[in-house]
Amino acid sequence: MVENNKTFQIVANIVMILLTLCCLFPFLLLVMSSLTDETTLIREGYSIFPSKFGLESYAYLMRNVGKIGRAYGITVFVTIVGTTSSMLLTILMAYPLSRKELYGRNILAFFVFFTMLFNGGLVPTYIMYTRYLHIKNTMWALIFPALLVSAFYVIMMRTYFTTNIPDAVIEAARIDGAGEWRILFTIVLPLSLPMIATLALLIGLGYWNDWKNGLYYLTDTRLYSIQNMLNQMLKDVQFLKSGADSSAAAELTQDMPSVGIKMAIAVIGALPVMAVYPFFQKYFVKGITIGAVKG
Repeated sequence: MVENNKTFQIVANIVMILLTLCCLFPFLLLVMSSLTDETTLIREGYSIFPSKFGLESYAYLMRNVGKIGRAYGITVFVTIVGTTSSMLLTILMAYPLSRKELYGRNILAFFVFFTMLFNGGLVPTYIMYTRYLHIKNTMWALIFPALLVSAFYVIMMRTYFTTNIPDAVIEAARIDGAGEWRILFTIVLPLSLPMIATLALLIGLGYWNDWKNGLYYLTDTRLYSIQNMLNQMLKDVQFLKSGADSSAAAELTQDMPSVGIKMAIAVIGALPVMAVYPFFQKYFVKGITIGAVKG
């Protein structure tokens, strides 16, 4: 039996190592491609071990370091404010729906679920946000549309409250004279840290990687997030390359990276998220595990 367990552990470790390498290989290829000389990248393709390294892509991006820094600041602000606001609204919606004594909670739950299946479409949504809510070319355009409240996250949080917060604990708090606000903030939320951290990470990733809101609602480049800014820079490079008809323009753009810059842009966009993830990993894994077992 001991020998069988040891064999199983060895095989399981080998399988997990292979799976880990499969997950790391694309990112490693991305990083190495961004560090490859542009000519070598075009001639030889993507490789983990390029024959010639080059920093032309990062050098081109650093020429716009002021714009990139501003875009990073906007993205950090939007991610923090948006994630905090979204978590607050999600919790305030999910907690009442988790209480069985709430009158009409099934009707409210139906309205929440209905929004997962149907929406008004892009054009009515655009008209509502621009003509009536007036968020075009404002910071709120990166926070409100499509990201502020998600029915899926509300249902996840409600299910967690229902299955993991004992009714006896809440009833005991009420007997001691605690109101709903005190129960929520001093009992329910401290017991829900794994799910809160899990949803905060997912919502934060949504805000960090969002580019559609900037594309739809922003024409002022000073309000661009990092995703919109990098996307605009990539379009500029492609435009200059495609429009280099004259000899002067061709000479100006011949050293401009067009392939490697795509990889460098992806690296710059992903690194901050990878730096933050380890701090959430413990809660994230725990929240996913609890949801898988009891959901």
